[in-house]
Amino acid sequence: MTAQDFIPKNYSEEISEGKVTWQSPSNIALVKYWGKRENQIPANPSVSFTLNYCKTTTSLSFQKKENPSNNFDFELFFEGEKKPSFRPKIEQFFRRIEAYLPFLKEYNFTIHTSNSFPHSSGIASSASGMSALALCLMSLEKELDPLMTEEFFTRKASFLARLGSGSACRSIEGELVVWGKHETEGSSDLFGVKYPSEVHQNFKDYQDVILLVDKGEKQVSSTVGHDLMNGHPFAEQRFEQAHENLAKLQDVFKSGNLLAFTELVESEALTLHAMMMSSRPYFLLMKPHTLAIINKVFRFRQKTGLHPCFTLDAGANVHLLFPKKEKEAVMSFIEEELVEHCQDGQYIKDEVGAGAKRI
Repeated sequence: MTAQDFIPKNYSEEISEGKVTWQSPSNIALVKYWGKRENQIPANPSVSFTLNYCKTTTSLSFQKKENPSNNFDFELFFEGEKKPSFRPKIEQFFRRIEAYLPFLKEYNFTIHTSNSFPHSSGIASSASGMSALALCLMSLEKELDPLMTEEFFTRKASFLARLGSGSACRSIEGELVVWGKHETEGSSDLFGVKYPSEVHQNFKDYQDVILLVDKGEKQVSSTVGHDLMNGHPFAEQRFEQAHENLAKLQDVFKSGNLLAFTELVESEALTLHAMMMSSRPYFLLMKPHTLAIINKVFRFRQKTGLHPCFTLDAGANVHLLFPKKEKEAVMSFIEEELVEHCQDGQYIKDEVGAGAKRI
């Protein structure tokens, strides 16, 4: 498919008003996407676990304007309060997707959104938030075009979400989602696709405990970080490595090899931060408590033979991933040794989920 395929030719129905609500989860990348080309196209492919409990709930109310205007007219409420600081990002999103949803200036929108996790906690709120909004807008388009297939609906929702936040395209479905052109069957730069190959039972019920080392705003935005891959001295090697690691993960997912999974996922996390530390300007997002957690995970694994592994996004917080059968032992380890490194002793328990749902 091409981007042109998502431009509607006409609508068969007219809708004057309505309301729709979607819940969409965050996700955690195993092979990381870092660096992008024009129009939110990833510089390398990625694959992620879709989460279950860390999600955004978004309600979209819409009323047809009596007189169409040249403006995007919307009100945005976050956690029940108007949020002017979010407005520029939504306006930018609407500008990017207007060609694919030509009705946007024909309606007044009211958006109510809330997260099940702390905003700016290092969990990908842009992924869950933009995917939830994209799904709400697609539900309106589905009313205008009732013959739209479910497959097209899902792909276009992912396509639109990507234009709001790259990783948002991986939040539409679960349990594993691939984004970025790769040898993986059906993969695309334009939208995320449900991982199509065999997955061993070991990875069906993975747990993710997010250790909140730093709940503050990120020091460097993801947009700035991605842009620093332009001209990065190691960029091409990194992009090649991501392709190779995604290919290796296909064998890991099939075999159920937990040791190989751990080595690859942790290497990906550290490589992401190595790219940040070697860019110009360089930046360091890990904190002393991040490193303390990582070292304790190494020691725990060596001592017990269990398989918790860490991964990191562009921040200080640690995602501790492990199979459900090891949950009791790993949760005891977290309480006894890792909580002391979390801000206010806080962490979030999550697990692999099935993707977004309409409510």
